[in-house]
Amino acid sequence: RVCLNKVCTKTEILLVGFLIAAYIFHETAVKGKSCTSKAKLHGKTVIVTGSNTGIGKTTAIELAKRGARVILACRSKQRGEAALQDVKRESGSNQVVFMQLDLASLKSVRSFAENFLKTEPRLDILINNAGLFIFGRTEDGFGMTFGVNHLGHFLLTNLLLDRLKECGPSRVVNVSSGAHNWGTVDFDCLNTHKDLRIGTSFVAGQRVYADSKLCNVLFTYELAKRLKGTKVTCYSLHPGVIKTDIIRNTSPIFQLIALNVLRFFMKTPLQGSQTTLHCALQEGIEHLSGRHFSNCTAREVLAKAKDPVTAKKLWEISERFCDL
Repeated sequence: RVCLNKVCTKTEILLVGFLIAAYIFHETAVKGKSCTSKAKLHGKTVIVTGSNTGIGKTTAIELAKRGARVILACRSKQRGEAALQDVKRESGSNQVVFMQLDLASLKSVRSFAENFLKTEPRLDILINNAGLFIFGRTEDGFGMTFGVNHLGHFLLTNLLLDRLKECGPSRVVNVSSGAHNWGTVDFDCLNTHKDLRIGTSFVAGQRVYADSKLCNVLFTYELAKRLKGTKVTCYSLHPGVIKTDIIRNTSPIFQLIALNVLRFFMKTPLQGSQTTLHCALQEGIEHLSGRHFSNCTAREVLAKAKDPVTAKKLWEISERFCDL
């Protein structure tokens, strides 16, 4: 019971035990599986939204290493252009392009899609990676978290579907979260307030994030049904708890707690990108279109995450919001 040349207290022993247990848990359960696909992507084009940071940026680097032409679709011109240089340098590829996309503006989404379709002849993989949780309203008056995490990606995907079909076999990958298990979709609230729920408390913010992640899973489920008979498949996924700057818009106190308490259970961006890469690249998963993945494995979801009535209703209200 000697610790740093002195007798340990019970508290210190418990703390050391916790640290050892956390390390073992991180090395086994947290790190998770890796994408095993050896696929090369020369001649293929991929869009990754939110690719200036975190797992989006790492995903872009890994895809560029495999020979893909990678489009970094990011809101901030300054951060996007900085990421462009990083991705080129770290991947060793010059086939990387930055194109500005603000998912909080449906006008920007349409402009991005129009520009992309005019300048790029192919689209083989669309990775809807961008995500946030923040209060406020989008340019079009929708709740910010709902607008960016779901609605912007819904419109983007629909505007690019024809190109994906032309270039099949192709894939759509929607980065969701395990938080979708705690989400709901309140259609009355959507119709009345153009948001998934009202309230500005910390708890409300966490819950609307979970709601938006449920929308990602339901969108994928319904999209797969509508893509039957085409060569386009789609998947949603939980990347794990990642050490990224997604919490940059939360309070300083929450950031301090999250980064110090949860750091033992967080994946690095490279570890967190593995399930995205699996869904984008793994051979032989086409029959799993519409399914939800975690740790590079297809998982069962709760009934509410694959309810056909809810999924169809969400699609229809999203079409109406986007004027499709």
